[in-house]
Amino acid sequence: MKILMTPARFRPYTGGVENYVFSLSRELVGLGHEVTVLCANEPKSAGEEVLDGIRVRRLPYIGKVANTNITPSLPLKVMGEDFDLLHTHLPTPWSADWSALAAAAKRRPMVLTHHSDIVGRGRMNYVAKIYNNVNLKIILNKSSKIIVTNPKVIESSPHLKQYLHKINIIPVGVDVTRFRPVDLPEKEPPVGKKVLFISVLDRFHGFKGLDRLLMAMVDVVKEMPEAKLVVGGGGELLDRYENMASSIGLEDRVEFLGRVPEDEIVELYNSCALFVLPSISASQETFGMVLLEAMACSRPVVSTEIVGVAEMVKRYGAGLIVESGDEVALAEAIIKLLKNEALRLRMGYVGREIAERYYSWNRVALMTEALYEGLIKGV
Repeated sequence: MKILMTPARFRPYTGGVENYVFSLSRELVGLGHEVTVLCANEPKSAGEEVLDGIRVRRLPYIGKVANTNITPSLPLKVMGEDFDLLHTHLPTPWSADWSALAAAAKRRPMVLTHHSDIVGRGRMNYVAKIYNNVNLKIILNKSSKIIVTNPKVIESSPHLKQYLHKINIIPVGVDVTRFRPVDLPEKEPPVGKKVLFISVLDRFHGFKGLDRLLMAMVDVVKEMPEAKLVVGGGGELLDRYENMASSIGLEDRVEFLGRVPEDEIVELYNSCALFVLPSISASQETFGMVLLEAMACSRPVVSTEIVGVAEMVKRYGAGLIVESGDEVALAEAIIKLLKNEALRLRMGYVGREIAERYYSWNRVALMTEALYEGLIKGV
């Protein structure tokens, strides 16, 4: 099967959607399919290359609108590709728009993974509303199937409910061979009071809740002065968060690492006592891939009820789930785990079991492959 993926960006760019497309594509290649990725050339890389068996074609772009690269050559490039099925992604428009039109013109099935709704702030909120009322409806109507990684996305989205007949729930996966418990070098032993948070630190990822976590850490440090928050990730708001930490008296208890290299991420997960993802927007936070990565490394997690994997975490006891926006409850959950090593070890073990049993990328790819085959066979 020839599969064309059209994300806005691809490796080496790092982000939730980019990691999703890379991991899924790699597994599909392993299953014997031909996968081509058509994306913007950010950061600048070879125009065309092969990564882990994935053919990658990178297009020049002239700027961004709402975190989406505008690639003028995309319409012609998509039409020129030979594919049996096209798989595109939201919430980054442009590539999804042209993909929907190209798939319809070439009479090929199109799968849309709706990672989250498109939202905006200030004046961009009006732009988002116009887009959702016009372009998004076209994309949803022309999609042969819509993948949603978390049933809660359907509940929180005002756009998906009328397309239930097209929606398939297929979760995000995690590379359980890469993300696993590892022995750290003696010079870098695990820190029993280290709390870890990882995200892109820009205005499009404020929903991850880092500001709420910083406020919660004030109470954590009062109770446990040795506690420390480590923040991984770079972006335009890094200085803002650093200033916030200083203004609330946490300058010595928060470490900002900036962008974490891919070859250091597994060691970083293994160096923490627990991982926290305090997301605050159900319409923007769909699954929480970083939670799965931490769980696969046998680390207990603290998160909010809106995150996709939260139900499994709560059901099997792989961590603690609190109400979104409740800084007091967030602090209490962190303190509870930092004070109880036995509980952390037990929850970490369960998290690893969940990751292996339910969320391996091979399992996710097989589910996606079955969806593709049904569309091509007309089932």
